[in-house]
Amino acid sequence: ESQKKPIKGGEFIVRDTAPSDIFTAENFTEEQRMIQQMCQDFIDAEVKPHLERIDNMEEGLMPSLMEKAGELGLLGMSVPEDLGGLGVDFKTSLLATESLGAGYSFSVAYGAHTGIGTLPLLYYGNDEQRQKYIPKLASGEWKAAYCLTEPGSGSDANSGKTKAVLSEDGTHYTLNGQKMWITNAGFANLLTVFAKIDDDEKLTAFLVEADTEGITTNPEEKKMGIKGSSTRQVFFNNVKVPVENMLSERENGFKIALNILNIGRIKLAAGVMGGAKEAVRDSVKYANEREQFGRSISKYGAIRYKLAEQVIRTYAVESATYRAGQNIDDAIQGYMDQGLDKGEATLKGIEQFAPECAILKVAGSEALDYVTDEAVQIFGGMGYSAESTVERAYRDARINRIFEGTNEINRLLTVDMV
Repeated sequence: ESQKKPIKGGEFIVRDTAPSDIFTAENFTEEQRMIQQMCQDFIDAEVKPHLERIDNMEEGLMPSLMEKAGELGLLGMSVPEDLGGLGVDFKTSLLATESLGAGYSFSVAYGAHTGIGTLPLLYYGNDEQRQKYIPKLASGEWKAAYCLTEPGSGSDANSGKTKAVLSEDGTHYTLNGQKMWITNAGFANLLTVFAKIDDDEKLTAFLVEADTEGITTNPEEKKMGIKGSSTRQVFFNNVKVPVENMLSERENGFKIALNILNIGRIKLAAGVMGGAKEAVRDSVKYANEREQFGRSISKYGAIRYKLAEQVIRTYAVESATYRAGQNIDDAIQGYMDQGLDKGEATLKGIEQFAPECAILKVAGSEALDYVTDEAVQIFGGMGYSAESTVERAYRDARINRIFEGTNEINRLLTVDMV
């Protein structure tokens, strides 16, 4: 029966699942492992040697890294082949996200571009919009940013004040407003901007080219962590957007934002897993090498407890993330079998597993926080030095409990949905 009827989101609580129906990381194919290896090789060769330069926001470095990733196809994992992408299934995109999650600030730029930057257009855009922009985003020629948050609207995203007014001749909308905490804003070419038309109750989404007259940005924000990730305020002053650049329908923006955040949440769980595994490896290596009282500190119970807890929490997130990834793939296939196209089926499949996405966002970000905190503790004084990898990991980890919906909001959502 389990094979005939795929499990639904949140149903794991009330329905038994056959072990054979649960996907684990060991089930990935050789081809999927090759994609994983390609991502790891990219991080090792192109990102890790330049972490200091990335965090110092060296002019042009992050965009050039994005372009190199694009040349390898890493920016087009979820993009269909006919639009210049690799067209992999959902769980394979999670595997790639995990590997690239060990890239510190690069991971944030990558995630914002390929996730919230590209997917609203991919899943809600019309053919003309997709043909015009998606191949450029998949290749890295263009970079994307997502403009939702405002000074007065964070968790309450639909309360945004940015306004759009239709011109008298009906050819364009004029946008006025301010967005903040916009990742990739310093170099993005295409912005997905959420605004309210006239006195609408709900947001509408627009595709806005970043070089349009009237768009300005503040200098880069000074942040606790992810220092190499471009984060700016973006201002829209009488910005004219052609009517054909409305994304989906009027007042459908809030729904777009929520559905894209579902994807972002489970992708975050995959990404933080990559960061957590990196910190675990660093912790084990240091604990084996560091000697006190005549033997490695890895021999002491207090340190062994920390290493064990790091591994336990990372393993739990890995198991749940890939299990949910397969469940989503099964749901997508089920909707396609009913006649939906892949884009619509993907959105519906992920929406069905919104409870798991929220759960995993919380579990993943808090596991990473624990792992990096204990990594600093295992390193001792060296962990507090900016010379160590775990100091950067500790600072970079903290944002994950805030973006893609705060953990407080995601806990509330989990209860409501389940």
